[in-house]
Amino acid sequence: MKKERVTQIVLVIVGLLNLVPIYFLIYGSAAFQLAFGAEERVRADVSELFIPVGVFLLIASRRPFEHRSMIALAAWWNISHGSVMAIQTVEAWIHGVHRNLTDVIVFLVIGVVPLALLPAKREAVAPGVA
Repeated sequence: MKKERVTQIVLVIVGLLNLVPIYFLIYGSAAFQLAFGAEERVRADVSELFIPVGVFLLIASRRPFEHRSMIALAAWWNISHGSVMAIQTVEAWIHGVHRNLTDVIVFLVIGVVPLALLPAKREAVAPGVA
């Protein structure tokens, strides 16, 4: 029961982190530049993918064992996004552009932790069998 509660808390935190792009959609790239010290812009096409994942993770946090595939999707989504960002960071370094690895690490952690806490698959029990 304790692992399920920890999973629920982690899913709420990860769900809220996936909703962060809403702030930058409202306040624009100037807020992103102030927050992260970068010249990059948060594009709506990327944000529109993270926001629904955040909403569905918040829904999944109520009964994680019923939403295993959603949790796995969100976890692998963040891992793949972090991996792509890692490649982009290395390419930036090759071209002499300074780029911090913090965001890469954050996305990888956001992906690995829910995956590690993924609830076990429950066996289907035939009706009338105890």
